[in-house]
Amino acid sequence: MSDALIDALAEHGPWAMMVFFLLYRDLQKDQATRAVLDKNTQILVEMTTMIRERLPRGG
Repeated sequence: MSDALIDALAEHGPWAMMVFFLLYRDLQKDQATRAVLDKNTQILVEMTTMIRERLPRGG
C-alpha cells in the first residue's frame, strides 16, 4: 500500500497528496459524526429506560 502511495505521489505530485489529505479529513469527520451519534443514541436509550421505569405499569 505504501509503495502505491509513493508511486502516486512521485507521478502526480501535489494533486495526489491533496486527494489523500481530503480523503483522510473526510474519514476523520465521519468518525467524529459517528461518535456524536453513538453518544446521542446512548443518552436517548438511558432517558427512555428512566421514563419507562417511572411510568405506572398497566395490568
